Amino acid sequence: MTLTEQFFSQLPADTLVGLRRTDELWRSLQLGTLPVPTVVQESPEPLESVDWDVVICGGTLGILLGAALAQRGWRVVVLERGNLRGRDQEWNISRRELDVFVSLGLLTTAELEQAIATDYNPARISFLGGDEVWVKDVLNIGIDPVYLLETLKQKFLQAGGQLFEQTPFKGAIIYPNGAIVQAGDHEFSTRLVLDAMGHFSPIVQQARQGKMPDAVCLVVGSCATGFPANETGDLLVSFTPIQNQCQYFWEAFPARDGRTTYLFTYMDAHPDRPSLEALFEDYLRLMPSYQGVELQHIQPKRALFGFFPCYRNSPLQPSWDRILPIGDSSGSQSPLSFGGFGAMVRHLQRLTIGIDQALQADVCDRRALARLQPYQPNLAVTWLFQRTMSVRMDQKITPNQINDTLSSVFQGMATLGDPVLKPFLQDVVQFPALFQTLTKTALTHPNIVASVIPQVGIPALASWMGHYVTLATYAALYPLSQPLIAPWLPTLSPTARYYSQRWLDAFKYGSGGDYEE
Repeated sequence: MTLTEQFFSQLPADTLVGLRRTDELWRSLQLGTLPVPTVVQESPEPLESVDWDVVICGGTLGILLGAALAQRGWRVVVLERGNLRGRDQEWNISRRELDVFVSLGLLTTAELEQAIATDYNPARISFLGGDEVWVKDVLNIGIDPVYLLETLKQKFLQAGGQLFEQTPFKGAIIYPNGAIVQAGDHEFSTRLVLDAMGHFSPIVQQARQGKMPDAVCLVVGSCATGFPANETGDLLVSFTPIQNQCQYFWEAFPARDGRTTYLFTYMDAHPDRPSLEALFEDYLRLMPSYQGVELQHIQPKRALFGFFPCYRNSPLQPSWDRILPIGDSSGSQSPLSFGGFGAMVRHLQRLTIGIDQALQADVCDRRALARLQPYQPNLAVTWLFQRTMSVRMDQKITPNQINDTLSSVFQGMATLGDPVLKPFLQDVVQFPALFQTLTKTALTHPNIVASVIPQVGIPALASWMGHYVTLATYAALYPLSQPLIAPWLPTLSPTARYYSQRWLDAFKYGSGGDYEE
């Protein structure tokens, strides 16, 4: 019996089945055998009537936006293929990011505090052979998804929203003035469809037409008891050199009912890449060295596993009128992050206001909706960082090169201070911080720069330079655009206001200007 089978024998029997089922999906992606569904069709004839303003497919993250739109008076339906209930594992986030729930009126201050299950400090960043860096107040809050989603569900229903559970999405027909969504045994006519069904949404699969992801993040982990007392966390830790053409990274957090530990790695979808079960075997093999505890002393509460495809063509642009991908479906998080909750929260206010204005102006065509998923250079530049943290199957680099590179970069950011380090750790890249970091690294560790160039390749570096220059341009234009355009917005027509506000949002979010410490 393998270490993984022994570990999973302490959990419900269907847990190992779930791991192997996910591995089958991962294998299908590697081999390019995932079927491409046809769930969206178009019709030239207009609908006689439309019953709803918004239908949201996928309730786990969709309920966040659904509650916000329902409270603004729109007729909203949320469809969920199972029961709308949060998972038992906490969602980690920074406290500042949670303010949006209060500012949008989704939660009271007391409700927000009740949603916080854990709160720890500080957190560590460490790489083999380098010095440790410690930070405070970054991803140190654990949100209770069960309480959060139940509270938002009740707010949604009280505001007049309609929830249909056990109602899986089947298809949609797009008309000039609306759409018909088929789900379960129901049909819903609506002005706008929001796709919150995640990375493997059938709508997204049809839109991408079987395109292989440009990168994948594999993640395994668990929440368990039996660890030595430790109220600190790990944000990004590596204590091994490259093995199996993978650089292993670790996270760890205190949890309400134990300690959560993750092992994750970045890679492409090459057929020779390891399975999740093989990665879980390495996770358990390395756990004693990582946490200073023997496996027989650990009592698992739950196992965690998954894989997250990433595409350079992100955020995903709408392929049809009246359908907008949101959350993981949209690919709006950077290739460094593998949790959609943080990205959804970051863009919640922008999407709420934008969709509200789109409905007011009745601009739900593909061109208009694309403005809600604009190009963001601060996300595009992170592709090079992801590339420096991964190894191609046919590539030979020194075993500790990735650790040495990351150690030098993070030491430099720590020296430059929290305004440089903290935004990056929260998936926000800003030009001044990036410029300072690159300059300091080039001056103090020119050998690191010299080793990274052949690792990532000249084409990738050239592409990155274009995004880097655009990020600088956005950073310069954002503070100028606000005083020039914002005062005129109330005088514009609803359509002109919608497009002008989206232009401002693109500069704000694309430059990282939405982040304020």
